Amino acid sequence: MATRNDGPRRSARRRAKARPRGPRFRDRHWLYQEAVQSPEVHFRFFDRVFRERNGRPPRALKEDFCGTALLAAEWVQYRDDNTAVGVDLDAPTLRWGREHNIAPLDDDEKKRIKLVRANVLNVTRPRADIVVALNFSYNIFHTRDSLREYFLAARRSLGRGGVFVGDIFGGWESQKPMKERTRYSGFTYIWDQARFNPLENFGEYRIHFKFHDRGGIRNAFIYRWRLWSIPEVCELLREAGFNRIDIYWEDIDRSTGQGNSRFRRVTRAPNSEGWIAFFVASVSSKRA
Repeated sequence: MATRNDGPRRSARRRAKARPRGPRFRDRHWLYQEAVQSPEVHFRFFDRVFRERNGRPPRALKEDFCGTALLAAEWVQYRDDNTAVGVDLDAPTLRWGREHNIAPLDDDEKKRIKLVRANVLNVTRPRADIVVALNFSYNIFHTRDSLREYFLAARRSLGRGGVFVGDIFGGWESQKPMKERTRYSGFTYIWDQARFNPLENFGEYRIHFKFHDRGGIRNAFIYRWRLWSIPEVCELLREAGFNRIDIYWEDIDRSTGQGNSRFRRVTRAPNSEGWIAFFVASVSSKRA
């Protein structure tokens, strides 16, 4: 994605961890977690938007399209009474997550997390304070009907006062074939916008990794997405029964020209070559 965030990656680093070497360092899932995910940035945002609506922090998280479940695993470590459910269809990815992200948890943390191999459309219990669909994962739904069906499932997954959070990207460079490179310790992350069809707003996006010593992983991940606009997403959220929808726009650090992981609720936003935002949807004054 041609954004000032250098593709769909985290804007800020996760807390420092020892950099492994050898086979694990060359593992595509570990590399993805290092380059793309930033749980503590998300958690601060979750706390903020949930408190705005409910006056208390969220406890129960449902992570749709959870992949390796890094977010869910760190959520149960974030507070002693947090719980998490991670849902994904891909068995090998869930298995990797259980081995690398769930197994290191202590016994109490393991009791408070559950991974489910299933279609996200079919898992709506237990109800959650927050349902999240991050890294633009809902773009796998290519029609209005299928995306509305997912938003309905997300709403049915929420308890009273619950919120549904997703991220979205755009800007005129988001449709442009191009490659963006971001250097990390030991490897370079490459976001490859391979092709785009404007008649369908459909694109193919790829992630590659290049190791600084030698070699790399080409086509580590391939995504075939419909790029949904903010008005389309908001319309479908309303059709799914959400009656409060807010957009939080990422600020830009003027010294670097990149996103600074600070999101402001907006009703207007500047046109630009690339941007990232969150939508936060809820059902006010009644049970979801």
